[in-house]
Amino acid sequence: MENSILVDLLRHGEAAGGALYRGRQDDPLSPNGWQQMREAVTGGGPWQAIISSDLRRCADFALELSDQLSVPLYSEPHWRELDFGRWEGRTAEDILAEDAEALGAFWRDPVSTHPPGGERLSVFAERVLSAWDRWLPEMSGGRWLLVVHGGVIRVLLAHVLGMSLSNLLRIEVPYACRSTLLIPTAGEGMESRLLSHGA
Repeated sequence: MENSILVDLLRHGEAAGGALYRGRQDDPLSPNGWQQMREAVTGGGPWQAIISSDLRRCADFALELSDQLSVPLYSEPHWRELDFGRWEGRTAEDILAEDAEALGAFWRDPVSTHPPGGERLSVFAERVLSAWDRWLPEMSGGRWLLVVHGGVIRVLLAHVLGMSLSNLLRIEVPYACRSTLLIPTAGEGMESRLLSHGA
C-alpha cells in the first residue's frame, strides 16, 4: 500500500535446552528450532532488510537468511527478551514447585509484579518501544523482517493495537510465529494495523 511499510515480526524457534524462562540467557537454536525458522520464512517476503535481536537464537538465523537473500542485516540489542532474573534458565514447573505464589502473581498481573531480580515489564516495554520509534524513520517503503523474541512481539502488537500491558500474556506467540503489521508512513487518518498473526 502506498505511504506505508509492511513489518513482519518473527519469533525465534526452539532453543537448545527446551522450554525455559530464557531472557538474557544466550542459548543457540536447537536443530528443531532451525527447521522451524526455515519453514516460517518459506514463501515470505521479499524483505529489503532484516533487523534482529543480538542474542544467538535470533541472530544466527537472521545472519543465515540475510546471506541467502543478499539483504542488509542490522542488530538491535534493545530487542532482547525480558530479563527473568532468578528465573533464568528454569522451567515453569521448577519455579512452581519452589515459589508458585510468585509465578502465579506474575501470570495474573505482569505489570505490578516481576521476576525476582529481573526486569519490570514497564521498563522492558520502554526499551522495546524506544528502539521501535528509533527504527521507524529509517524504514523506507517496502517490507522489513524483525527476528526477535516472544515478549518483544507482544509489546509491539499491544502498542499497535492499543492494548494495555496488563493483557500482554493473553497474546500467544509460539516458536517461529510470524505476524505482519501495516505501518503508515504518511497521510492523515491512517492507523497501524495487524494484518496477520501466527502465519
